[in-house]
Amino acid sequence: MNERNDIRPDNSSSSPSEKSGPLGEHLPIEADVLALSAQEEESNANREPDLAVRKQAKVRVEYKHSLATRWMHWINFPLLFVMIYSGILIYWADSQHEGLNAHHVYRVGIGDWTLFRFFPRWFYNSFHLKYQLAQGLAYHFFFMWFFDLNGIAYVLYTFLSGEWRNLIPTRHSFAGAFHVVLHDLGLGTRPLPQQKFNDAQRIAYAGVVLMGMGSLLTGLAIYKPTQLHIVTGLLGGYEMARWFHFWLTLSYVVFFLVHVAQVIRAGWNDFRAMLIGYQVVPVESVKQEEVSNGQDTPGR
Repeated sequence: MNERNDIRPDNSSSSPSEKSGPLGEHLPIEADVLALSAQEEESNANREPDLAVRKQAKVRVEYKHSLATRWMHWINFPLLFVMIYSGILIYWADSQHEGLNAHHVYRVGIGDWTLFRFFPRWFYNSFHLKYQLAQGLAYHFFFMWFFDLNGIAYVLYTFLSGEWRNLIPTRHSFAGAFHVVLHDLGLGTRPLPQQKFNDAQRIAYAGVVLMGMGSLLTGLAIYKPTQLHIVTGLLGGYEMARWFHFWLTLSYVVFFLVHVAQVIRAGWNDFRAMLIGYQVVPVESVKQEEVSNGQDTPGR
């Protein structure tokens, strides 16, 4: 009788995670698939932050305006408003009767011919600015000290901190300002160089500082013409001091209107920089600035 032994392979010795394949290869089963998918997810997770970093690295936050600059800027705004408002109340006493005063300080014209007089009667009637001369004098003589002290503090800080390097125009600023005007009007195709203040801003801001000095000198000459007769004489006399003072005031108004229009045009980024001191700059712009300067931008 032939005995037949059934020999069955013992699968208990094989690894639960492996399965024999042709030519002795081991084929991955479900556990291996799970392990591979876990590794792939981990690698994807590692790549996602890299992509996020690349996206975030397209802009950079830079420090633009110091705390002192921001404080003096926002303090100057209401002071300048009060000075102009009180000055208009003072001008009413001179311009309420056209042609009454021989000096013709507050007008535009040639000789006896007047094109326009500041300010017409309808202007005072519309804004209820009549008969407030004493109030205008009181406001003007009180707030002028704060306006002058704030301006002097700004000039001192600008020179002591080195900020004057960003404000004083260079020999190329007037040509650069012309390019800025063309760019703002949409007539220029060349991009503006990336800098804290462009050439037009350098000229405008330096001019405002000079206007402030002129307002201080002419104001003191009007305020104390006898005690400061030397200053009054150098300005061409009392009436000429008034003339200079008045047109400097109108220059402030023009500067303010242009400045506000440019801030609106520039957008929230520039306005926020004057509030918190920081601005958001594209990396491409930063790289262009570093190349144009020939060195890396120092950390703030």
